[in-house]
Amino acid sequence: MAFLVNNTTLSALRLNSQKAGDSLMLSRRGLHVEPGAREKALLEEHPSLKRFKSSKKTVRLLKRVGDALTVVVIAGCSYEIYARVISRNEARKQDSV
Repeated sequence: MAFLVNNTTLSALRLNSQKAGDSLMLSRRGLHVEPGAREKALLEEHPSLKRFKSSKKTVRLLKRVGDALTVVVIAGCSYEIYARVISRNEARKQDSV
């Protein structure tokens, strides 16, 4: 009897998970599906909002500056760690001699 209860419970859970999976698949649009008229209208550029959007060139330049600063900071930290290790090794050599 316990086997039948467990078996029916498992089959009910499978059905519920399949239904949830189907609804999730329906709500997500694949790349092959063409957007509707309302979605196209929402994706179009609106002239009154143009001044609030950052231009692509500015964003690209800002990303490059950020990447360059990141490289400089990492190089500086690496050099500082290297310099401290070298000075510590030299100090140990001086003390042991």
